[in-house]
Amino acid sequence: MKGTASRPLGVDLDGTLIRTDLLVESVFALLKRNVLFVFLLPLWLLKGRAYLKHEIAARVAIDAGLLPYQGDFLAYLRQEHADGRRLILATAANERYAEAIALELGIFHDIVASNATVNLCAGRKLERLQERCGDDGFDYAANAMVDLPVWERAGEVLLVNPERGVKAAVEHLGKVPRVFEDRTGNPLKHYLKTLRVHHWLKNLLVFIPLLLAHWFGDLVLVGQTLLAFLAFGLCASGVYLLNDLLDLPDDRRHPTKRQRPLAAGTIPIGHGVMLIPGLLIGAFGLALFLPLEFMGMLAVYSLITLAYSLWLKGIALADVMVLAGLYVIRIIAGAAAVSVILSFWLLAFSMFLFLSLALVKRFTELLTIQQQQGTTGFGLGYRITDGETLSQFGSASAYGAVLVLALYITAERCGISIRTRRLSGYCVRCFCTC
Repeated sequence: MKGTASRPLGVDLDGTLIRTDLLVESVFALLKRNVLFVFLLPLWLLKGRAYLKHEIAARVAIDAGLLPYQGDFLAYLRQEHADGRRLILATAANERYAEAIALELGIFHDIVASNATVNLCAGRKLERLQERCGDDGFDYAANAMVDLPVWERAGEVLLVNPERGVKAAVEHLGKVPRVFEDRTGNPLKHYLKTLRVHHWLKNLLVFIPLLLAHWFGDLVLVGQTLLAFLAFGLCASGVYLLNDLLDLPDDRRHPTKRQRPLAAGTIPIGHGVMLIPGLLIGAFGLALFLPLEFMGMLAVYSLITLAYSLWLKGIALADVMVLAGLYVIRIIAGAAAVSVILSFWLLAFSMFLFLSLALVKRFTELLTIQQQQGTTGFGLGYRITDGETLSQFGSASAYGAVLVLALYITAERCGISIRTRRLSGYCVRCFCTC
């Protein structure tokens, strides 16, 4: 048998060379382009996975330079290429994506990939590698259990961040694998970061109606509000995940968002997809124990955030209005959870305040991009020159919030008695019904 260095090395793509799954990414990129494609995906799948991948690749391009590559393994491949070893990119991904990645890296001598009619699953991949390598044989690098038939016929086995049980299965074949592991950090920390549990603090807004109604001594209502908080937390985490999946290319271009676990590939993208329905089911399951109005507000929140992720995020000013509205929805939902009626004062003050904060957020993002010598917002409908306008609008909104608060404070001085005068059923001085 010839030496290892003289044998060609077949390299799998998804989960091996890159820490992501191109099929999943391209599906979400397609849906962000036009959500109506969701009706075509099942029809394409009926004609086979190869046809599905082909149709998606024909409509969605990838930026191979932004993909999260396996660092240590890629360095090894570059060295093998420099030493003259023949490298073959062997993947079930569509050939358009494989060619783009091979062109970007410049280290592969050959490509075997799926086309419009053939899905390069493990058995077919083995046949192609045997055809290309002939009597020389080949070594093979991959990460998943489906690659066992290829490893069985391969010379040297290379495992790159292998799935659970893969290493033991390879050893059962009588192979001694070479393992590349570049997964670092606490996995739980990565998942908590993906769910953005630290952003659950925003959902404390659901407690505001309870506090302003002076019902915080009622343990039943406190329990209902706590359920509302948890429901909004689970729902928000679900929509955060969906937003991250839709924004993967934009996040990878961003100076800080590229460190998000899904964009960086520190957690499997498939796990993110599976978590979304689980989180939403949990959120609406908790909502069943609360008034129907709360369920309605949770549904409204979910639909608006979906529209934000798909369309509204790219529309200047509309995006900040939506962000402000989502904060106000939390307050309205908190009121619905304990059946308290909100006043005009609270709603007006909240809208102006949160609109100001949303504008500050966008201004800060544009400032960060400007410092990175960018010219446009990553996935946003703004240009660098819009920063001053956002600053002015943010200041005006803050002044509006102060004005509403001033009118609220001085309402009694205008001769209106808080004990006898009500407007449309609301106490003039209180933010909630007395």
